[in-house]
Amino acid sequence: MRSNLKIENRTKSLNFKKIAQTRRQRGYNWEDTLVKRFNKMDDWKAFRLGSPSVALPDILCVNNENSMIFTIEAKSGTGTTLTVPFDQITRCLNWTNNFTVYKTRKVVLAFKFLSKKRIGTGLYEKRELREFYKVWNERKDPIDMVCRYDGTTYALIQGQKKKLNLKDYEMPFKSRHQKITLRVN
Repeated sequence: MRSNLKIENRTKSLNFKKIAQTRRQRGYNWEDTLVKRFNKMDDWKAFRLGSPSVALPDILCVNNENSMIFTIEAKSGTGTTLTVPFDQITRCLNWTNNFTVYKTRKVVLAFKFLSKKRIGTGLYEKRELREFYKVWNERKDPIDMVCRYDGTTYALIQGQKKKLNLKDYEMPFKSRHQKITLRVN
């Protein structure tokens, strides 16, 4: 009986490790895709900056010809929402604010909703793959923010949803999956 419990706990531990590894791999693939898209263009250079344990943005992109710099926080997943914690927005802002020689400095939040939607443990249904690129308004204090599958955004303040309109950013590269959120005011 006791050995069955150990085997069951070990199996659960391995499952959680596999789930975490899959999530990290999705994130890496999305970052890698964005870097490759930028680097295919003549005037842009993009770099992945490292693991999440380092206080760096996911991606740094520069265009010296047009004096532009972007820090990008990239999120990818199978759910209906993707969240960016405030500290990740803060570190992107810190980086872009330090490079004052660039005329255009932007923090871009890149969201990729995969073509399969998770509906349960190991259960998925097909849906349209969507990409959204939101630019952080540097006049706003960093807060936890969420992007929905339809491209709308909201802030999470002490567990409460608060209205947060972030502008879509049309990236300099083409993507057939990029969606622009329609604003109704």
